Amino acid sequence: MFFVYVLESLKDSTTYIGFTEDVEKRLDQHNSGQTRSLKKKLPLRLVYVEEYESKTEARKRELKLKNSSWEKEQLYKKIFPKKFMVRSSRG
Repeated sequence: MFFVYVLESLKDSTTYIGFTEDVEKRLDQHNSGQTRSLKKKLPLRLVYVEEYESKTEARKRELKLKNSSWEKEQLYKKIFPKKFMVRSSRG
């Protein structure tokens, strides 16, 4: 199995999307500073995972999320619903 995952920085709330065959191992690698682009964002927490049968499917989904703002927004509405709540303007 392969996985697409979303991490959130506990330092500044930014997110990172990736794919892997072993989510726990990859999270440990990220949090130990082995990913240069995320070193200044540590610590990270896992906020979402999708499971895929093939590496190809997982990679396609990862790229779709990274390259399509609409796809990413739809997913983030599911993961972080409070950030996307619309306040009522009733007078």
